[in-house]
Amino acid sequence: MSKLLKKATSNIETVPFGRFEIFNLIDNPFPSQAILNKDSTEKKLNGSIYEPEIRTAEFEKLLNNFLRSPQSDINHQRLGFLLDSSYIGRGNGKTAFLLNVLRKINNDYCLDLSGGVNKCFAVYFQPEAGGKTKTFDSFVDLFFQAVIDTDIIKNSLAILRLESIISLKQSEEILELYPENELVEKLNSDEWFGSEGKEKLDISRREITINILSNQHLQNLSKDFPLYRDTKFLTPLVTQRDFEDHYNNLKKGKAKFDFVFTELVSLFLASGFNGAYVFVDDFERIPDHQSAIQKKDFVTQLRTILYDGLYSNSKIGFYNFFFALHAGVPRILQEAWALSGLEHRVSLNPAFDNPRHMILFDKINEMHAILLVGKYLSEYRINPIEEGNKLTPFTEEAVKIIGIKSELNAAKILQMACNIIEHAADNKVDKIDAAYVQQLTKQGNVNIEHDQSVDSISKTETIDLMGKAQKKD
Repeated sequence: MSKLLKKATSNIETVPFGRFEIFNLIDNPFPSQAILNKDSTEKKLNGSIYEPEIRTAEFEKLLNNFLRSPQSDINHQRLGFLLDSSYIGRGNGKTAFLLNVLRKINNDYCLDLSGGVNKCFAVYFQPEAGGKTKTFDSFVDLFFQAVIDTDIIKNSLAILRLESIISLKQSEEILELYPENELVEKLNSDEWFGSEGKEKLDISRREITINILSNQHLQNLSKDFPLYRDTKFLTPLVTQRDFEDHYNNLKKGKAKFDFVFTELVSLFLASGFNGAYVFVDDFERIPDHQSAIQKKDFVTQLRTILYDGLYSNSKIGFYNFFFALHAGVPRILQEAWALSGLEHRVSLNPAFDNPRHMILFDKINEMHAILLVGKYLSEYRINPIEEGNKLTPFTEEAVKIIGIKSELNAAKILQMACNIIEHAADNKVDKIDAAYVQQLTKQGNVNIEHDQSVDSISKTETIDLMGKAQKKD
């Protein structure tokens, strides 16, 4: 018989259900570990699943005191803190909050959030673990890499070239030829300028660049600034990569600081931005590994680039830094902060309640736990579900118990929910109620292993910074 007609002796008659299909779920919606990685393609790991109602008050304060405050006001807040109201360890949701705000800002460059007052971009980074980020030089290196990762220099070059083309041709026809994202790519493509662009524009790349360099914000650039290369003949188009190479070839210290805090500020101003928000997560990694002298040097340099130096950023406050801290950090930094003079500028230990520059992160409550679990479940539903059954297969009481047993720590709640739904799927339990949760926890089947990573990079043990600071007093 032909092999085309032969049958296997063990036929698959029906396709079995998916492991979580009995719960109307594509997959386990909860992360197995308390780790967020903004670059992950898995939405339960990259912070894109976010319930804004949990942190409404915190977002409103950030919106009113920072994002809506005109960058043109020289006295706008240039430094802010996202601080746990008490030492509750990792997993309180600061990272998820920052990543959500980052996406909101970059979605429309803050124009929608500020009512058109500010056009700002946002960048996010974490100091390296294990004491690798002790100096201000290494801090600036990470900041610049975060700028590169956002492609904001690439977009700025596209904006400048687009405005120059429109100005020279006295026409916006180019906007009708390509979608926005495609236009950004073409305006950063040497190949396009040499072929299709040359034909459609009928103006040289050199003419476009000379027109760009007439911008008032670009008059005091050093002659080795990458953009000047586009005024020469027979050189490749300057791209973001050239800016990255230029930075890496600069000497550390003043040369790099001038480039980041003066020349890049000029580039961004010329391309229409009036500010940027720099979110620094897990900031405590820096002071925890610094000596007293290193703390003072770091904080003094921070004051210089923010307020008192000759950099463009010091003069106008283009970059607005926002540090996410654990509760013990202010005490550890207190002496250096005071010696540097920053305490008078932006206090780490304010003498009054609810300071404008400080957003306190309280522990979540039981209703927040319900919202959190419901949000993750909704993102993995196979079919829409009725409003009253948003927590299925969990009951509301089950989620409350999970919250309590997780000490109302968001990361632990998600990890416990992950373990419980795994256990229920293995045992074909289609309803997770309070009794089932109590049974599993009593049997020790869903013990949460404390996350040994400080974040997605570090594998070191978590340090109680509050306790450490108190011992030093």
